[in-house]
Amino acid sequence: MLELAGIIILGILAQWVAWKFKIPAILPLILIGLLVGPIAAEFLSADGTKWIEPVWNESQQKGLFPGEGLYYFVSLAISVILFEGGLTLKRSEIKNVGPSITKLITLGALVTFFGAALASYFIFGLSWEISFLFSALIIVTGPTVITPILRNIPLKKDVSTVLKWEGILIDPIGALVAVLVFEFISVGGDSGFTKTAFIEFGKIILFGTTFGFTFAHALAFAINKGLIPHYLLNVVSLSTVLLVYVESDIFAHESGLLAVVVMGMVLGNGKLQNIKELLYFKESLSVLLISILFILLAANINMDDLMLLYNWKTAALFALVVFIIRPLAVFLSTHGSTLKTKEKLFISWVGPRGIVAAGIASLFGSKLLKQGVAGAEYITPLVFMIVLGTVLLNATTARLFARIVGVFLTKSEGILIVGASKFSRLIGHYLEENGRNVVIIDSNQTNVDKAKELGLEALNVNIYSDTLTDNIELNDVGYLMAMTPNSDINAYTIERFGKDFGEHGSFRLITRDEMNSNNNTPKEGLFSHQDDFIRLTEVTRQYPAIHEMEIEDSEHYKMLIDTANADKNIIPLFIKKSDGELEIISSGYNPTEHLKEGYQLVCLGKQFDIEKVIQEDK
Repeated sequence: MLELAGIIILGILAQWVAWKFKIPAILPLILIGLLVGPIAAEFLSADGTKWIEPVWNESQQKGLFPGEGLYYFVSLAISVILFEGGLTLKRSEIKNVGPSITKLITLGALVTFFGAALASYFIFGLSWEISFLFSALIIVTGPTVITPILRNIPLKKDVSTVLKWEGILIDPIGALVAVLVFEFISVGGDSGFTKTAFIEFGKIILFGTTFGFTFAHALAFAINKGLIPHYLLNVVSLSTVLLVYVESDIFAHESGLLAVVVMGMVLGNGKLQNIKELLYFKESLSVLLISILFILLAANINMDDLMLLYNWKTAALFALVVFIIRPLAVFLSTHGSTLKTKEKLFISWVGPRGIVAAGIASLFGSKLLKQGVAGAEYITPLVFMIVLGTVLLNATTARLFARIVGVFLTKSEGILIVGASKFSRLIGHYLEENGRNVVIIDSNQTNVDKAKELGLEALNVNIYSDTLTDNIELNDVGYLMAMTPNSDINAYTIERFGKDFGEHGSFRLITRDEMNSNNNTPKEGLFSHQDDFIRLTEVTRQYPAIHEMEIEDSEHYKMLIDTANADKNIIPLFIKKSDGELEIISSGYNPTEHLKEGYQLVCLGKQFDIEKVIQEDK
């Protein structure tokens, strides 16, 4: 009982430390696991036993999981973690980098597979079988590790998207390759293996995708039709994930990981009610499972295993994997893509391994040791060395490296719009068409769906939750526009998220009282001093269009503004410069520079009466 409680307490403590110091949680989790496991047995325990013994030890009459119990628990926990990752994958994110992601999880995986195998064979002198098993296990990059790193670095959206998608999609691929190599070793590599491997590969793809796709639609149907009561929603979803994993695995060994990723992707991209609650629950559950898993797996390592790595060969292998094989895989996979060289360098640098590599390495390493396979004792410590080393390297240097290679966004041009009403969607669509990355959030799913129909990235988010600050897709946001009908929410948005997302300006709609007051003009007010939510809604209802008007000079601009203010159906929004840059017009706006020919005034509502403007100008 003490050990079980201790794992959970220490795991959550490690998660808090990771949050406090902005590092991946895997780092303190593995260190705690090593401390209560091999280090405690070697230096701290009077009787030479581990403080936490994950596997039942008959001689010591101590341990948490009998037989294969630990690895069953690891497999089920990984299935939940990957399902939660699949829920976060949105097709709209990859419109620019889809081919690069596909090549990374295919061609890039092959480069890592053969490159790491050659390196381990010649450096450590391992057999070809063990070398290829090691290389298969380190194909994967950990989404649970990459996400905390990317949260703290403002990056172009395409770069963070590539790393996030690669980390989630490559997990089942790496697991599949590792299973095939493990089966090859287990059967002794006989001549019939090649045919068997292809058959197994086909079965894994067939059953994994079929079970994942089918059960995702079945669960979505049950939720949307109200067949599952609200209080059972999360636990029914969890049990369905476990059912899909187990059933798929029965039909095709190790197809369960693919099935749960497919299931998560289908649900995440479908029209599923209560998707927010499902994500919150799965995210909390994933945090708990990751905390438990890493401590258990690290504690399961023995000091003798760690001492195998205490030589120069370990450093040489790590350097080859991180500084040569990973960049080679990335540059080959992204050749001909829209990614720039500096972006490819950063993606090459960020390739930390995570829970899938550690979990499967522990499972296969112990099984091969029991079978007496030569070199099997290297599998678990070598993989943990890559996991811990890459996490430590990326966690401490990713931000600095982003600055060095020039992918660190010094000026975030993305725009976050809070409130997805009709005029917000219209404005967001205009901004998107003019090259700005726009994200619209709203708690009303109908408004969110309408924004998505316009091709906008829209999220159903509760503004009072921490979801926004944890979203790596908002790393390039530098402007915040709060345009909900609730003035309290608008004010809260500016106060709570202005620092995170309003680097270049935080704006909100003014209230009716502010609009009617001459002495209470808020500096963050949108757009002029007479444009509140009601007026914007009315203008959009009658004239749902955005127009651009050429500006000749500063005097002409002032005349245009006076004309717009005199017409209740015209609302000035932006100044569009000759280079396409947009300036938001606020209630106290004054042009930052002399306005000249080539600039445009962007307005919502009725088209300007050109003749009237000319006459007034005269």
